[in-house]
Amino acid sequence: MHSRFRTPILAQMRDQQVRFAPRAKKIEQIEQAERLIAEIDPEKTYTYEYICFRITGYRPHAVPNEPIHGEDARHDLRLLIEDISDSADIDVADVPEPVRTVDELAKMFNVSTKTISRWRQQGLVSRRFLFSGRKRVGFLQSSVDRFVNSNRERVERGASFSQLTDLEREEIIHRARRLAQSG
Repeated sequence: MHSRFRTPILAQMRDQQVRFAPRAKKIEQIEQAERLIAEIDPEKTYTYEYICFRITGYRPHAVPNEPIHGEDARHDLRLLIEDISDSADIDVADVPEPVRTVDELAKMFNVSTKTISRWRQQGLVSRRFLFSGRKRVGFLQSSVDRFVNSNRERVERGASFSQLTDLEREEIIHRARRLAQSG
């Protein structure tokens, strides 16, 4: 479970859903949370009551109505989705749409797996699925499409980036040594 929540109240909500919600309800709430992320404006503020209601259908009454900044809400909702999906034990074979692994996305977009990790921090929603009985991070194709559509420039920049080949690296080091020796 993630410990990097920016808003303690959303971490508390995650804890409650992981412990007490039935599996079918968890799956429904994951879907609701992902829809909500797409609608949240990072520059606006939201109340916990609004966020909770949009995900669970329940309006909490005994909770302080502290504002949650949109960027913090998006960040924490991504963590909430991953943690709740982890507790729901969703087998990738039971998902009605394609699920991509980190490695598959890296190959699909011609980027490194580290770039995929950065994209997750920048809004690519991930979930935890059971792949052959083993839990791993996965991405619904619809989540990938949504991220690509709203971050087209970032994705194109990542795909056009190229690292040095070993031969290019050796040539640069060789030239640098020659320059250093010649003063």
